[in-house]
Amino acid sequence: MASQVEKAQAFARLHEQGMLILPNAWDAGSAVIIASAGAAAIATTSGGVAWSMGRPDGQDLTREQMIERVKSIARAVDLPVTADVEGGYGPRPEDVAATVEAAIAAGVVGVNLEDSRAAGGPLFSAAEQAARLKAGSGAAEAAGLPELVINARTDGFLYGIGKEEERLAEVIGRAEAYAEAGATSLFVPGLLDLAILEELVRATPLPINAMAGPGAPSIADLERVGVRRVSLGTAVAQGAYGITRRVAAEALEKGTFEALDGAPEYGDVNSLFPR
Repeated sequence: MASQVEKAQAFARLHEQGMLILPNAWDAGSAVIIASAGAAAIATTSGGVAWSMGRPDGQDLTREQMIERVKSIARAVDLPVTADVEGGYGPRPEDVAATVEAAIAAGVVGVNLEDSRAAGGPLFSAAEQAARLKAGSGAAEAAGLPELVINARTDGFLYGIGKEEERLAEVIGRAEAYAEAGATSLFVPGLLDLAILEELVRATPLPINAMAGPGAPSIADLERVGVRRVSLGTAVAQGAYGITRRVAAEALEKGTFEALDGAPEYGDVNSLFPR
């Protein structure tokens, strides 16, 4: 447990200055590859995990299914691992507590907890979600890991909920409630407007996590406006599945293999996995 505590403390420090970049993993193999590229920590993506199991994203997996995959990722790397546990696998605070307890037992040092009741919304009220986050924070303390980094995700921008001109104020209000409930950072997927992000950074005490990918501002621009953490979400898994489809289509339709140019050698990949 001491090692897990140390990893949690190290992971928390990564939010204090500079930029934490998290290309999200979906299984043990992708986690090892991302670690080998120089990542300081590993974040999971619920979408990538679901797809790897032949299921859709959007709170479709059970707690047990997600935690089993998270456990395999945490065992595969010697880095802090933060798990996307979606909405906590149940609406009640005690559901979130059970999920946090299971995630800690699986070896993680951080979790994402979202405030949407289902993919696309609606959202829990700020008070309801604060109670859920407080239950998660309490469960971490009871499990001996009060250092657990709780990345509170709010989905108003992602799902276009409410009037556009009121969304920032809503997020700021939620940030205050979530911070009081024990959240460590605030994740606002769907928000990539640099001016709005800069205003949000100034208005909330929590480090801000943005979700980036193709077409997003650069890491340097996000850091310039004060964002402390950038996740890639499902983008890395999408890229992996995209190359898989291109290779398969080329082989099946043309009988050639040019899409594999630049792929790492077998031995280079195999050597990343110790016996």
